[in-house]
Amino acid sequence: MSIKIEDLFDAGVHFGHQLRRWNPKSKKFVYDHRGGVSIIDLEKTLACLEKAAKFAEELVASGKDILMVGTKRQAQEVMREAATTLQMPFCCSRWLGGCLTNFETIKRSLQKYKRFIEMEEDGSLSKLPKKEASAIRREMDRMNRNFEGMLSVDALPAALFVVDTHNEAIAVAEAKKLGIPVIALVDTNSDPSLVDYPIPGNDDSVKSIRMIVELMMEAVQSGLARREEVAKTKKGVRPKVRKEEFGEVEPQVTIAADILIEEEEKEAPKKEEKEVVAFEAPESTEEKEEKAPAKKKTAKKKAVKKD
Repeated sequence: MSIKIEDLFDAGVHFGHQLRRWNPKSKKFVYDHRGGVSIIDLEKTLACLEKAAKFAEELVASGKDILMVGTKRQAQEVMREAATTLQMPFCCSRWLGGCLTNFETIKRSLQKYKRFIEMEEDGSLSKLPKKEASAIRREMDRMNRNFEGMLSVDALPAALFVVDTHNEAIAVAEAKKLGIPVIALVDTNSDPSLVDYPIPGNDDSVKSIRMIVELMMEAVQSGLARREEVAKTKKGVRPKVRKEEFGEVEPQVTIAADILIEEEEKEAPKKEEKEVVAFEAPESTEEKEEKAPAKKKTAKKKAVKKD
């Protein structure tokens, strides 16, 4: 990051709020109190800025987006220009309550707004009755103020970049409830413990806000460049298919001895039964004697017939 403490000092980042508006939780970022005004330690500001920029770069390089939020008058134009340049979603007019926690309802409203825009583009809106068309146009104006930079949003953002957490307390609370990390420019009247990556600095000066936003823009742009490089390498690389010939291998199965013994005992009686069925017992002497007179009688009958 090509920034020095002198550059932050020239932009007036070190000026905090008056002592009567000072938040004690921001004490670790305060260098001194002079003339009734808190002075921010720029060394700590630079360290926090580098940490936040590194996180933003890695997040964007992984293919995720950051929602930029700055609805106060000093931050609106700066945040709008930065988000438009980076093609990131932004909210600069008014933060709708439940924009994160009630995202399904917001998503339906966005779909409705997109449908109205399509109607206006294809000319179907002009074919409607005047009263109905004027009501739709009034609703479109209201939606444009609320959803100006969120038309491309299809899912919850991976992180938030906020200017003035005191003014955007609802957005920070919703992100914290959903576990979404927050990068924020935090002044001495705000609580830095509510933010994952606080950047202590003056959030009331346009020059100071522009300095911090431009530094974050550099980090996001480098992350976008890395994302494009990864996409190009994925397109150019073809997966190599490794062909291997494997012979048919018979699995070696070992059977326990006790199982073999049990199977042999079961098969033994079956074999005995088969042998018993196939074996014919020899005729006894009594059966032979009974059969002999019968044979003699049949012989005598045949002799009588011949005579």
